[in-house]
Amino acid sequence: MAPTARIPPAPGDAVGLRERACGALLGLAVGDALGAPAENMRPSEIRARWGRITGFVAEPPSGTDDTEYAIFSGLLLARHGSALAPAHVEAAWHECIADRAEGPFRGAGFSERGTLENLRRGLAAPVSAQHRHAWSDGLAMRAAPFGVFAAGRPAEAARLVAIDGSVSHEGEGIHGGQAVAAGVAAAMAGAPVVAVVAAALAVVPDDSWTARSLRRAVTAAHRGERAVRSAVVIGGYPWTDLAPEAVALAFGAYAAADGDFADAVLTAVNMGRDADTTAAVAGALAGATRGIAAIPPDWAAAIGPARGSCLPAMAGRHVLEVARLLTAGADGTRALARTGGPVPPAGAPSPSPAAHGPAADEGTGARP
Repeated sequence: MAPTARIPPAPGDAVGLRERACGALLGLAVGDALGAPAENMRPSEIRARWGRITGFVAEPPSGTDDTEYAIFSGLLLARHGSALAPAHVEAAWHECIADRAEGPFRGAGFSERGTLENLRRGLAAPVSAQHRHAWSDGLAMRAAPFGVFAAGRPAEAARLVAIDGSVSHEGEGIHGGQAVAAGVAAAMAGAPVVAVVAAALAVVPDDSWTARSLRRAVTAAHRGERAVRSAVVIGGYPWTDLAPEAVALAFGAYAAADGDFADAVLTAVNMGRDADTTAAVAGALAGATRGIAAIPPDWAAAIGPARGSCLPAMAGRHVLEVARLLTAGADGTRALARTGGPVPPAGAPSPSPAAHGPAADEGTGARP
């Protein structure tokens, strides 16, 4: 039986579900674009090059695989909803990624590369996830749509994202995705920051590396970004995409900012490491908490449709289109089911992120 525990909406909550959904996914894309130039850098290197990053430092701002994979998983979830199964995920990876020409990023990070190599060798889930980077933050970066879909139901969000991750991740890689999905699900119900963190911790093993890192990060959050970074970063380790580290940095930034959107994403960016992913996750959490109106309009306006530089199949799709589909309810899900294929087809132009409000993208996304 699917988990049914639900967090009730906060009393007097003035932020609507659609506003939170748009805030979460546009927040992810904004964080990704803000953090991309600082990826794999140390704070000292960031300061030497830009001082403190307070806005976009690349022109034009551009998202990465984090945004494109989140769109990919969000569209897949919009099609199948709570009936999502590993076979659906595997089929979508084949049709949209593995069995077609890739973009310049060639499938993006280490976990994606390992997954694609296994799928192309004929291996199926969960064996396709058995590679050297199954612990990466590649699932965490695409986990926010599951929290949007399962708003107020952290356990259901965690269940669904683990199904998505069964194709590409194991162990701590799964735990990281579950923590993010559950946290976003709680934030979608208007839960305060402390309850969002508690929801994330509740869905992962208490003695897991992910849980230990997350607890250390939020405990240090009141002392600022340097303390958060020192609490969880694995010094001397060359790869920055460790899921327990990246997820903890993102939650630490979110907690240090007390859910404020700009403070959360900029804290994540200026900590460096896997800055696009940590800022994307922090942006999703804060965007779900405060809604789309909390995102500075100039940052929101900079986010256009995906370019398909990593996943050509996602070119032209917009995160706000995904937000609309994931909050369409039963009627929207049934409409998607009639279109065929692993993800809904592209249709009308995507919504404009510059229009803030509870129905910012109403009626303007792709029509199934």
